[in-house]
Amino acid sequence: MNQYTQLPLPAAASAAGTTAAATLAFTEGPACDAAGNVYFSDIINNRIMKLAADGGLSVFREPSHRTNGQTFDQQGRLYHCEGAEFGPEGGRRVTRTDLATGEYVVLTDRYEGARYNAPNDICVDGRGRVYFTDPRYGDRSDMEMREEGVYRIDPDGRVTRILVQPTIERPNGIAVTQDSRRLYAIDSCPLVGGARKVWAFDLDEAGNPSNQRLVYDFAPGRGGDGMRLDQAGNLYVAAGIMAPRGPQETPQVPPGIYIIAPEGKLVGRIPVYEDLLTNLAFGGKDGRTIYITAGKSLFTTRVDVPGQVAYPRWAT
Repeated sequence: MNQYTQLPLPAAASAAGTTAAATLAFTEGPACDAAGNVYFSDIINNRIMKLAADGGLSVFREPSHRTNGQTFDQQGRLYHCEGAEFGPEGGRRVTRTDLATGEYVVLTDRYEGARYNAPNDICVDGRGRVYFTDPRYGDRSDMEMREEGVYRIDPDGRVTRILVQPTIERPNGIAVTQDSRRLYAIDSCPLVGGARKVWAFDLDEAGNPSNQRLVYDFAPGRGGDGMRLDQAGNLYVAAGIMAPRGPQETPQVPPGIYIIAPEGKLVGRIPVYEDLLTNLAFGGKDGRTIYITAGKSLFTTRVDVPGQVAYPRWAT
């Protein structure tokens, strides 16, 4: 009996089911605004899509410079990790769009003179500090730095590399608590014996991590990609695969959103049988709707606890 397939569904997900909200090519980076719109990446087609609250689907930006992960800050501004995978024209930088004014700015495109590898995922803490991961998957021939790290952008624009090998092999998904005290990072290295771990770190007053500890290890299956937090502190991790892509992973972890308590106990799973499951975001009027990017589709379902987000959309 597979321990993962026996995990319970959240009651709301069981009642609502999981349905496809939109279908494209390779979806990633969902982020929900206060009005109920969902912005998400279609990386292969090099664009950002917008699913309006009324269900209308449109192109928000094209080209997107291979945008991957996205998130909102306290002011309702949308942040983009412009990557380098799935074709040319990757921005290899972190940018921000002010939806109210249309202003689109580059926050950082180099660290110590070297271009980033492929910014992947991003989050904002309760103090407005931005954290992003910078791994490289696929073709690595044009990398200008050896390090695949985690970075912090302070409100004054200063950028600091806060995590790097060997502390973390290849950082991917990232999430931060809105009290700015804890950072979570997914370590996803697609090599035989590579990390499939979710790590937790304490953050000091300046946003520097310490006290690294393991939350969960998905090995030898496909580990996590993106993740988010709910208001109870649980992690929602997009992980698993139906068809392994090589000897580096197994089908032991079926695709789904895995709900993990802060101390590392698996408390639930929302099955989504599509490869590859990539990320999720909380939205809806009460914060209990989640949008899941997987393969060519954007799925939606309901959960029991509202999301923990930078933008204060829902009452706590």
